[in-house]
Amino acid sequence: MRVLLLAEEANPEWFSVPLEGWSHGQAIARRVDAHVVTQVRNRDAFVRAGVAADAFTAIDTEHIERPLWRLGSLLRGGQGKGWTTLMALKAISYRSFESQVWRRFGAAIRAREFDVVHRLTPLSPTVPSRLATWCKRAGVPFVLGPLNGGVPWPQGFDGARRREREWLSYVRGAYKLLPGYRSTRRDAAALVIGSRDTWQQMPARWRDRCVYIPENGVDPARFPLADEPPPRAPGPLRIAFLGRLVPYKGCDMLLAAAAPLVAGGRATIDVIGDGPERDALGKQAASLGIAAGVAFAGWVPHGEVAARLQRADVFGFPSVREFGGAVVLEAMALGVVPVVLDYGGPGELVTPRTGFALPMGRRDEIVAAFRSVLERLAAAPEALAPLRAAGRARVRRDFTWDAKAAQIERVYAWVTGRAAKPDFGMPLPD
Repeated sequence: MRVLLLAEEANPEWFSVPLEGWSHGQAIARRVDAHVVTQVRNRDAFVRAGVAADAFTAIDTEHIERPLWRLGSLLRGGQGKGWTTLMALKAISYRSFESQVWRRFGAAIRAREFDVVHRLTPLSPTVPSRLATWCKRAGVPFVLGPLNGGVPWPQGFDGARRREREWLSYVRGAYKLLPGYRSTRRDAAALVIGSRDTWQQMPARWRDRCVYIPENGVDPARFPLADEPPPRAPGPLRIAFLGRLVPYKGCDMLLAAAAPLVAGGRATIDVIGDGPERDALGKQAASLGIAAGVAFAGWVPHGEVAARLQRADVFGFPSVREFGGAVVLEAMALGVVPVVLDYGGPGELVTPRTGFALPMGRRDEIVAAFRSVLERLAAAPEALAPLRAAGRARVRRDFTWDAKAAQIERVYAWVTGRAAKPDFGMPLPD
């Protein structure tokens, strides 16, 4: 299978979407004859990772990217905030990226030198793709996705929404008015849908070309599935939080929920990550009288995250607006039991056999629900063992990047007429 794989965001040295684009793209390239097209900012990282020069093309759109990034930095309201604003600007810069891709590869696509063209990143369903129409005219199937984004802000968290500077999220639906919104969905041969919320956003008339594959995966090289986690050491319940310290991640709710256990010496909390809420969280821990039982690790290098997270018994993650939730899979891969909210991506990854997905509610309800689970686990830590084993088995079976690449290969077989449409399960009943 000859695939032109568009991964504008793909970088093994970064995190979030660029790391996902890299990991997913390289897993796909191990299964098919893929040529990866990325943005020039990723070129040196590709070379350092040992990717052959003829296996990828770096497209230079810096003449547009740089001024748009500067504009976005001014509009977003602070580092790590205003992501909806950045994605709105991405629709402009990505249009330039695709135009250059077509100039470079259009003749080869028309000559059927590729069986499939696949846009792997960006993930946002708000970013249209003119290549869907150009490829359809050329008779080459265009695959889009995984698409993920647009998890609604839950009621009662408008304060967090404002602190995140998510002003554009109030009018996010306006992306459906963008040029290319309808033609992208109309002309794509397959739409890979990465979450329940994105599935709900997809109009029924395009569902026949949709395939549900949860967005995230795990790299066993970073989170080793082959090694059994060490047996649990006796002592207090060890709780970890991993993520950016921003309002919607909910670390403040985890501290409040675990406070009685920590104050009583029955639990400890390891906060791994950094962000604008760091000082406020430190003050909260002090005001709750639990500062001695809460460790703030700050930013931890990628290569050291797994070893630190693996010390924990429980991964506490009350994020109220998480699109994918890769960190939940990483915890499960290490044998750390997740306690999350059944909202957005984490609720699709955690089952009753592998952890706890608690109902969304008001802040006080979330704190009470987390406290109840943590108290039960502190009282009966032997309940962790079967959850740890089931979580690792679930990740090994369904959520390595190689497993997800095998699913994508079946999508390619479908759009090229070599196999029936695959069904990996549906996020919602039709």
